[in-house]
Amino acid sequence: MPSQLYVNLPIKELERSVAFFTQLGFSFNPQFTDENATCMIISDEINVMLLVEPFFQTFTPKPLCNAAKNTEVLLAISVDSRSEVDVMVVKAKTAGAATPTQPRDYGFMYQHGFEDLDGHLWEVFYMDPEHVHNT
Repeated sequence: MPSQLYVNLPIKELERSVAFFTQLGFSFNPQFTDENATCMIISDEINVMLLVEPFFQTFTPKPLCNAAKNTEVLLAISVDSRSEVDVMVVKAKTAGAATPTQPRDYGFMYQHGFEDLDGHLWEVFYMDPEHVHNT
């Protein structure tokens, strides 16, 4: 049975984050959405829970990381082509994201990324299927 992955990210403003990620083409599961959180669908097995900071804080005794100043995690998402990498980054920039790094071309892999409105770092990449070996 395939497992599902739910990544939980603290955010400052739910509506602002939903608007941002909607502009990038993501959809949300209304079953897991209320005034504190929403479930952003990445694929059938991968979801990102966007949780407003006070609600997120109820799940951990540790203080929250200021993602605008510190790196907590790099979220990497694959797309189907090199051009899709560029399209998603342009959409993110248009929606208010920063692009702290330049695109990188490794021959077999192309990547670029953005920093979302809450400072979380997203790497968007395309990897040539000829170079991917599943074990």
